[in-house]
Amino acid sequence: MSKFNTIIWPKVILFGDSITQFSFQPSGWGADISNKLARKCDVVNRGLSGYNTRWAKIVLPRLVSSQNPSDISAVTVFFGANDSALEDKNPQQHVPLQEYSENLKDISRFLTSAGVSADKVIFITPPPLHEPSWEKECILKGCPLNRHNSVTGQYAQACVQVARQCGSDVLDLWTLMQKDGQDCTVYLSDGLHLSERGNQLVAEQLWSLLEARLAHLPFILPYWGDVDAQSPESSLLCNH
Repeated sequence: MSKFNTIIWPKVILFGDSITQFSFQPSGWGADISNKLARKCDVVNRGLSGYNTRWAKIVLPRLVSSQNPSDISAVTVFFGANDSALEDKNPQQHVPLQEYSENLKDISRFLTSAGVSADKVIFITPPPLHEPSWEKECILKGCPLNRHNSVTGQYAQACVQVARQCGSDVLDLWTLMQKDGQDCTVYLSDGLHLSERGNQLVAEQLWSLLEARLAHLPFILPYWGDVDAQSPESSLLCNH
């Protein structure tokens, strides 16, 4: 048996709440990014439905500490949709605005301490909330409307500020999806989560930020037409 080095696949970690967890569904933004990076990079879904930044910063060391930081090419941090829940209507998920900001900074600091530099981190703000649609979902679950778009906007603004302070890029979905007064409902499936068009927008905008970071990554293992059919080992077990 020939000696060879184990192939190291670079990783992009998607860290967030349900909007990240569901992103690998058909037409999801995570699936789109993963497809673009096939044979170049593993896209790892670490979306945790219902989580806020208070819980996220607690579990993050368990998700990243087992990784070799040099193998991580990018991390997306996508929280705020649950943090911004109204305290009197949804105290379990609600996180005060100032604490939300500090939690995002703590997440950034931990990633830096783990060897993932700030330029590899992309913050994503929560998308806008369409209150009439989300209220229908709340009523079906037997509870009153538990989020307001104006409040979500405050958390989105805080996310943008933290990203700038930390030296990371940010994708401001809350602003982008309401740009020039456009109707944000086309981007939302239920008033909070993304529709197919919303997923497409996130994929396009996120790829524009990721592409520059990942363009240098090589295609892993030779194109099939370049494999020496008479001696495939010479092509497939090379250490470069």
